[in-house]
Amino acid sequence: MAVLLFSYGTLQKKDVQMATFGRELTGREDALPGYRRLSSAVSDPRVAAMIGETYYFSVEPSDRPEDAVSGMLFEITDQELAAADRYEGLAGYRRISVLLRSGSQAWVYLWG
Repeated sequence: MAVLLFSYGTLQKKDVQMATFGRELTGREDALPGYRRLSSAVSDPRVAAMIGETYYFSVEPSDRPEDAVSGMLFEITDQELAAADRYEGLAGYRRISVLLRSGSQAWVYLWG
């Protein structure tokens, strides 16, 4: 059975997907309504090199109904979800279940 994973950040990058899952993912555009995107500086240069970014991105609930975070919805396996947990966990992200604009229930990672 496929697992749905919503990404608004580095898991959309082909090189991160290859390193994390051993394959390039295919997905479709979707959005996370009722949330806004945030960024924080990456303090560890090794982590910045690994993810190819100088900022971490995260999302948080918003009190503005028009807010939504754009991203990609991927179908992955349970084993790939475990790999994503390891990857995101290194940076302090946790996984929660959310309802996307499309009506799909999916996992997403929040920082903190």
